[in-house]
Amino acid sequence: MANVLDLRRRIRSVKNTRQITKAMKMVSAAKLRRAQERALAARPYARMIVSVLQSLIRRVDLYDEKTGNLAHPLFLTRPEKRVLLVVISGDKGFAGAFNANILKTAYQFIQGNPGKEIDIEAVGRKGRDQLRRRYPTAVYSEQTEENGNKHQVRQARKGKVELTGDHPGMLLNLQTDRVMELAHSIINRYVHEEIDAAYIVYNEFKSVIAQRLVVEKLLPLLKIGSPQITGAVEPTAEEKERAAEAALSAGIELEAPDMHEAEEEAKKFGTANVDYIYEQPAEQLFAGLLPQYIFAVLYHAMTESVAAEHAARMTAMDSATNNASEMIDSLTLHMNRVRQAAITKEIIEIVSGAAAL
Repeated sequence: MANVLDLRRRIRSVKNTRQITKAMKMVSAAKLRRAQERALAARPYARMIVSVLQSLIRRVDLYDEKTGNLAHPLFLTRPEKRVLLVVISGDKGFAGAFNANILKTAYQFIQGNPGKEIDIEAVGRKGRDQLRRRYPTAVYSEQTEENGNKHQVRQARKGKVELTGDHPGMLLNLQTDRVMELAHSIINRYVHEEIDAAYIVYNEFKSVIAQRLVVEKLLPLLKIGSPQITGAVEPTAEEKERAAEAALSAGIELEAPDMHEAEEEAKKFGTANVDYIYEQPAEQLFAGLLPQYIFAVLYHAMTESVAAEHAARMTAMDSATNNASEMIDSLTLHMNRVRQAAITKEIIEIVSGAAAL
């Protein structure tokens, strides 16, 4: 049985831990506010890209009248034999089940597509580390062409599922050029028929209590502006309630800002009954705009994933702080009982000694 000194030492240790978890909660709350602002700031650009493309699609023919070919290869659908899966996880821990849930959703997608060759692009250190342990890494070799240009050639596959790339630290300092580089890489692989489809696994974040894990189809493009959600996992009522309590204690608004009016205004772009005359052919227009659209979808997914990670960490640290407070109360009560028992024992010994005299 622990004595009073041991219990005091343990209470002091738990109090120090509670100070750390409380500080981490407030840091995550501050980062969550900035992440929400970044996500909101990126939405007008994404809405305008969607509006421009929708306006363009209404006024040009997707098929060439002479050749019958599509205006851009990203609109072409093929049987899905080779699939690219972009898994967006976090770079740090202490976020509860955030990373585990994303990986679980990715594993379910892989198990639900047996027989297909699946390439994985891991965004986030936590997801990359786990995927490396489970699946082999693709091997590339450098070859030189006759004109002197060098390019990477993929060697024979080691399995149906391979990790073809990782991007650790990308979400810690989210830069547009790195996201654009990833977008161009995905587009080139689809255009050169290295993959037949591309999907994203990420945590869709609207507010602290309105978020879900989704599997979104990125390529091919079937309908601009309408996310192709192939799978979604909603949080439980208990998880929403716990997140709401953590947000309220940190001063975070539960509801996302109302963007309905701005979205309706953006949809009006290019809807006038006017036929525009484009100087460039449709192929050139789509070649310039579609990479921007793919970039906007990826950037949107990453900004929302960052916000969701901070929300998950804030909730986890709030739960840890509450658990530490409960443990301190329990240990304090136990210490008082041990101390009272020791005092009572000493009084009995004194009284017994005096009676013996």
